[in-house]
Amino acid sequence: MKIAVSGKGGVGKTLVAGTLARLFAQEGFKVLAIDNDSAMNLSYTLGISKETRDKIIPISKMKELIKERVTIEGGGPGIYNINPKVADIPDQYKITGPDGIELLVLGSIEDPLTGCLCPENALIKSLLHNLLIKRDEIVIVDFEAGLEHLGRGTAKGIDLMLVITEPTQKSLELSSKIIELSKKLGIINIYLIANKIIDDNQITVINQKMTDWEIPLYHKIPYDKEIGKADLEGISPIDFNPNSKSLNAIRTLFYNLSKLKKEIFDL
Repeated sequence: MKIAVSGKGGVGKTLVAGTLARLFAQEGFKVLAIDNDSAMNLSYTLGISKETRDKIIPISKMKELIKERVTIEGGGPGIYNINPKVADIPDQYKITGPDGIELLVLGSIEDPLTGCLCPENALIKSLLHNLLIKRDEIVIVDFEAGLEHLGRGTAKGIDLMLVITEPTQKSLELSSKIIELSKKLGIINIYLIANKIIDDNQITVINQKMTDWEIPLYHKIPYDKEIGKADLEGISPIDFNPNSKSLNAIRTLFYNLSKLKKEIFDL
């Protein structure tokens, strides 16, 4: 199963992506977590040690690797191989963390213009296609706010798009754009997850929006001070307090997604 997690910066998508990855790994699944966010904080949520984190270089910053894979000999400026060899990259550069989970940090493109033919973009797009289409483990991708690198071919590999929102108009507006784009790309299973919920009035407002978007509110996660405490201590939330309100809510989300996997993807 391939799960993409997206949403506005700061809404908690890395919390959801990283915690789901750990929960799947704890259940014995082979899991590859992909950090495609410019903030590159997924390693914290996964509980990867500081010593290992300090050594991480995102794929998008590996100039020699990018040059080797996308440069066409004799080609002039702006001429790149848009289908570079990438199948060996995940196993060569992935990092192993708690519960046997594996992490690959892609990073993001500094100036992700639509249709950008820069060499970094060519490599990242090919990598995402390989990770979502050709890998046989559970893959969870923590996307940055935009979906610039997600082409139609790559989108076909996404089984579930989890759009994370918080109860603010800015977050809901961006969520609507992500949902609309995901539909246009042909992604079938799109679910909205509401995070940092304080009261039922917020859920009422969100549900009103959902009527227009034709996407149900799939799950809600309460606001939880324990998440901030874990972040301040530099400890993965699932290791800091596995029974906090948010973690228990994400654990319920995990069980629901596991049922979906059995009902749909294991047929």
